[in-house]
Amino acid sequence: YKTVSGVNGPLVILDHVKFPRYAEIVHLTLPDGTRRSGQVLEVSGSKAVVQVFEGTSGIDAKKTSCEFTGDILRTPVSEDMLGRVFNGSGKPIDRGPTVLAEDFLDIMGQPINPQCRIYPEEMIQTGISAIDGMNSIARGQKIPIFSAAGLPHNEIAAQICRQAGLVKKSKDVMDYSEENFAIVFAAMGVNMETARFFKSDFEENGSMDNVCLFLNLANDPTIERIITPRLALTTAEFLAYQCEKHVLVILTDMSSYAEALREV
Repeated sequence: YKTVSGVNGPLVILDHVKFPRYAEIVHLTLPDGTRRSGQVLEVSGSKAVVQVFEGTSGIDAKKTSCEFTGDILRTPVSEDMLGRVFNGSGKPIDRGPTVLAEDFLDIMGQPINPQCRIYPEEMIQTGISAIDGMNSIARGQKIPIFSAAGLPHNEIAAQICRQAGLVKKSKDVMDYSEENFAIVFAAMGVNMETARFFKSDFEENGSMDNVCLFLNLANDPTIERIITPRLALTTAEFLAYQCEKHVLVILTDMSSYAEALREV
């Protein structure tokens, strides 16, 4: 289709589209040959509003062509993602090879039946006494850690990533070995200095082998910030359900994610 009728922020409006579907992935080809991806955000008759992940700068309404794929947004997942660094869209940025995907999963995830869950009573130890003693993390549970401007929240997130481990019970049939514990770390809206700090901290302490790192930088498109936590959680679900690992997910900073939602 070459029926772009308008561009507004990260959104592209298309007219005269045959059977557009909500959440469908769209490939946009710019006049200079650059390809970008987007997702259908709203449908009204033959009109479609597409949210462009890489931003809309440089999009010419008259010369940009759009291709509807007929599929939803899926991310390639593999156990080889551990020890790798990805950007906010899930592309490798550590100069390593492309991950050979074992599966392509919908980033919106699947609903979990609470009836089928094991009652959460096992603990993940963070090594920080204030968290472990006063607000301990049970496996299968999420907790927020609140901070304020000027406080070392990045250092605390990195420290949890370095020190986190399973609390071993004396009699249990579950596998508590270090090889069976993984961490998925997603940083949203961080600057280059903070991203470099996270990467070097994990490498220096030898914890990088069990960490899958997603870095969405402050100069990356805002819309990418909405995808990053979903990619991290989809990867964590794969490692937990398919690879049978115990996975700790750390998302920082959720205020950047909330601001990105407000912009859209």
